[in-house]
Amino acid sequence: MKNILVLCTGNSCRSQMAHGYLNAMQHKKAKIYSAGIETHGLNPGAVAIMNEDGIDISSHTSNHVDEYDGISWDYIITVCDHARENCPYIPSKKAKRIHHNFFDPSKVNGTEEEKHKAFLKARNEIRQFCKQFVEKELN
Repeated sequence: MKNILVLCTGNSCRSQMAHGYLNAMQHKKAKIYSAGIETHGLNPGAVAIMNEDGIDISSHTSNHVDEYDGISWDYIITVCDHARENCPYIPSKKAKRIHHNFFDPSKVNGTEEEKHKAFLKARNEIRQFCKQFVEKELN
């Protein structure tokens, strides 16, 4: 079984959505972890937008990358430039590192409709990325 780490700045939104999709799509071929270089708690907007797509991430926790020290990673996926640039060194000889800077819906201010559209945009981008990742890397 593969070990996959999804890494973001605060492990509250984008990494949590990717964690949810990868868990749902990977068909027991991998163990999925998500973490941040900081912890910001689970974003309620991320929970709500994932629920709209039938994926419950409400039991996820916001974890710091240091909590997973010692795990042998097969993949480390960074989902924002800040995490990629500021992540502490993660020793792993075999980990394939993949980066995609996803739009951050948590930074959008505006009406509830504008915020919803922002989370929808990010969720759809992340879902497509995860689908392609699973098809390419785990099949």
